[in-house]
Amino acid sequence: MNQCFWLGFLLVAWLPVAEAVPVETNFELACAALTSAPAGDTERLHQLFKLDWEHSMIENPEFATEVGFPGQNHRWSDISLDAIARRKRELQSPLNVIQSINRMNLNAADQLSYDLFRKNYELAAAGARFPSEDFQITQLSGIQQDIARLVQIAPHTTVKDYEALVTRLKGVPTLVDQTIVLLKQGLATGITPPRITLRDVPQQVKNQLEADPQKNSLLESFGKFPAEIPETKQAQLRREAETALREKVIPAFEKLHEFLVSQYLPGARETIAMHDLPDGKAWYEYSARVSTTTKLTPQEIHELGLAEVKRIRGEMDKVITTTGFKGSFTEFLTFLRTDPRFAYTNADELLRGYRDICKRADPELARLFGRLPRLPYGVLPIPDYAAKSQTTAYYQPGSPTAGRPGYFYANTYAVETRLKWEMEALTLHESVPGHHLQIALAQEMDEVPDFRKQGSYTAFVEGWGLYAESLGTEMGFYQDPYAKFGQLVYEMWRAIRLVVDTGMHAKGWTRQQAIDYFLAHASKNEHDVTVEVDRYLVWPGQALAYKIGELKIKELRAYAAKELGDRFDIRQFHDEILGHAAVPLDILEAQIKEWVKRQKAGGSS
Repeated sequence: MNQCFWLGFLLVAWLPVAEAVPVETNFELACAALTSAPAGDTERLHQLFKLDWEHSMIENPEFATEVGFPGQNHRWSDISLDAIARRKRELQSPLNVIQSINRMNLNAADQLSYDLFRKNYELAAAGARFPSEDFQITQLSGIQQDIARLVQIAPHTTVKDYEALVTRLKGVPTLVDQTIVLLKQGLATGITPPRITLRDVPQQVKNQLEADPQKNSLLESFGKFPAEIPETKQAQLRREAETALREKVIPAFEKLHEFLVSQYLPGARETIAMHDLPDGKAWYEYSARVSTTTKLTPQEIHELGLAEVKRIRGEMDKVITTTGFKGSFTEFLTFLRTDPRFAYTNADELLRGYRDICKRADPELARLFGRLPRLPYGVLPIPDYAAKSQTTAYYQPGSPTAGRPGYFYANTYAVETRLKWEMEALTLHESVPGHHLQIALAQEMDEVPDFRKQGSYTAFVEGWGLYAESLGTEMGFYQDPYAKFGQLVYEMWRAIRLVVDTGMHAKGWTRQQAIDYFLAHASKNEHDVTVEVDRYLVWPGQALAYKIGELKIKELRAYAAKELGDRFDIRQFHDEILGHAAVPLDILEAQIKEWVKRQKAGGSS
């Protein structure tokens, strides 16, 4: 999954920026006034949520565009050093308000929102000591990809929409300048991604230097206008966009490219582990805590991963036996990676294969869920400018407010390496019943505050995605033993993450050691494995969330089924899991146990 989430921008912004935000201390003053306001606790809580959400939309207009919040589509965030320092200081202001509210005076729904809001800000304040803002560019994200992505998803229906796009294009030079300042700050303190992971980034920037407006992805929206816009206005907007591309965007990206090639990559660190960074041990422990929403230590996570790898390997051996394959486990993995029967020969066939799986999955949902989202989803290829360094697939949330569907993005780079036996599990994870179903349901909840509708806890979101893969058996998938093995490969992949992520960042593993371990235990090809390992290097701790979240959901399902016996209803269980939007795992466990208690007492779900 590839998107910005609530906690992400609370942690002070990995996203790009460019225009000074006219808020300064207004947010702190508004929070101070709310702290001592005479209104009741419930009213002040709701006022705080509204104030904070609107402030976050101004502070992060990219995210505002993603969720359909109006009025920010012409702006970039401000990641100047002063703005970042101000944001870190402002983290205390909403904490002051929430601490002044008596939780006992709130109803149960508001108490949950209170707890989540407070937990978010306490985590953000604890993480403010770590200069994550210095990681503005990696092979997976940064302005060399995010600008094009945002321009693509921004509204382009009215003249005002197109004028906003032009204004954003004109703001790219400031955005690039602020990014370079932060990258230089990281160079000075040794806080950069590992140099090895940056090898494709200069080319990603060059991909944005296409001078032909009809071929540059940034101007794709200007290729075809809605019929309601007069042709003379269309021509004017197209000219303005082309001028902005020629005079603003391309020179700015040329400047960024020169800096990356001449200074940043040569100066980037040769070490790979997070513990090699200043305060790195504590930083990694914090990242693991945020990602998993648990108190598990890196060592405990590592040992859990080893145990899961061993267990899943046993399941794999059973499936291999059913295929009749004669040979070793390693030889079977080689067979899966190399036999042409498992490969597509062109991108269109691959995408058609994914779409066919989606069509088979959709009608099966009614047997497992009582509530389904209204928002549709589609399948698209990962853009060429990013595909080489991107993972196998990701989900980009839609927006009911903006009228934009969700999209499952599939990687068609080196199409011969995208193998058929992995496609069912991957599709169920990224689309339905995985990310699209869970995230769209949360977005459509009318009764929860905006920060919860659009929020995320990686252990919940990615844990659900991995759990969704396991539902394929109940949905009629994995009938072919190779597809079943593919599902186990994907589960093994997430177990391996627990081992190699902690191995590299906390236990001194080398990058090659991680790659070799991965190749020895999963049948993913070497390109995918290399991309994956490099992902863990630049996104420390994030990959720990999947397996830990999945195990908790499976544990809770087993608990509920045992406690309720014949009264256990899988549709009601899934609706309860997803019925409060994303939450930390400890809160999820408390909710399910309370739900089970109500079911036993004969109450409603």
